[in-house]
Amino acid sequence: MIIAIDGPAAAGKGTLARRLAEHFGFAYLDTGSLYRAVGLAVLRAGKSPTDVVAATEISVDLDRRLFSDPDLRAERTGNAASAVAAIPEVRYNLLEFQRKFARTPPDDKKGAVLDGRDVGTVVCPDADLKLFVTAGPHVRARRRFLEIEGRGEAADFEEILTDVRARDERDMNRADAPLKPAEDALLLDTSELDIDAVFLRAVALVEERLKPQ
Repeated sequence: MIIAIDGPAAAGKGTLARRLAEHFGFAYLDTGSLYRAVGLAVLRAGKSPTDVVAATEISVDLDRRLFSDPDLRAERTGNAASAVAAIPEVRYNLLEFQRKFARTPPDDKKGAVLDGRDVGTVVCPDADLKLFVTAGPHVRARRRFLEIEGRGEAADFEEILTDVRARDERDMNRADAPLKPAEDALLLDTSELDIDAVFLRAVALVEERLKPQ
């Protein structure tokens, strides 16, 4: 079984995807971590995330050690990831990795949960279940603000809100695989729902798909 979960930054899709994978014993892939790794590598190489040549070269042979790098979740890395994700050559190089993971999950798992921006529309258009998880920009900025403060780092809410809106604009309007719900995706708005409520609703949807037809 393949579950595709898409949505904008800080909507809660990653938390939901991880919990679903653990609950059902499926493999989990945060596709955004691939783009974050490319973005982080580009920044450390002293290049701009909009440098097509640099980002493309890095995406061909991505250093998987970056997946566990503490800077992978930094706000600066997230913005760089959004920029490199707009480069068609980078998306092409990372696409097959994601599709292979979905088709043949590691460790002989019976299913896979992938979350990102274009899983249901591009990576796995034939996924058994597609969810689009969203929330208002102020809600998502607030979550990011609290997350950063929780790490003991300084945070400016207005600056984070500006970044959230800028990433939304970039993700939704890029020429290649823009952020949008798949036509057959089910919408989950988490603006006024806690993660437990969203999780229980998603579990019910998965179990319905697992029933013998």
